[in-house]
Amino acid sequence: MRILGIDPGYAIVGFGILEAQRGQARLLRCGAINTQAGVPMPRRLLQIHEDLETLIKRFAPDVMAIEELFFNTNVTTGIGVAQARGVILMTAAQLGVTVYEYTPSQVKQAVVGYGKAEKNQVMEMTRRLLCLQQIPKPDDVADALAMAICHGQAAGSSLRQALLGRRS
Repeated sequence: MRILGIDPGYAIVGFGILEAQRGQARLLRCGAINTQAGVPMPRRLLQIHEDLETLIKRFAPDVMAIEELFFNTNVTTGIGVAQARGVILMTAAQLGVTVYEYTPSQVKQAVVGYGKAEKNQVMEMTRRLLCLQQIPKPDDVADALAMAICHGQAAGSSLRQALLGRRS
């Protein structure tokens, strides 16, 4: 299964593409979609859509794993992230990519084994699980890879397989 992990944002959208088989994950590509500050929001959203569309068409992921949206104290930033996330979800739907959403604690639990793990622990375990020399930068990229790992773990679980089998 090919998994596209996404860390949504409007300045930086982190992405990571993994090939997951039999409980093992192999990194195919990771990076970030960067939009320029000062550019009107509609243009930034269009760039996210176009760059993500290119990425999806090139790597043909089976699924997308994305973080559920939560607002912290900065509502203005949250609104921008929500707009970008909407564009990301629309692009996936437009191209027929099934989307799965995970909370930060679900990602921490899947990657570290503890739902309240610190960010640096998640990043280090992501590096180790993917046998990388160093933690990917910027942090958004590492977060996207952790998201993909989380889905790989969830999709491979016997409970998940049983639930998917019931839907057929």
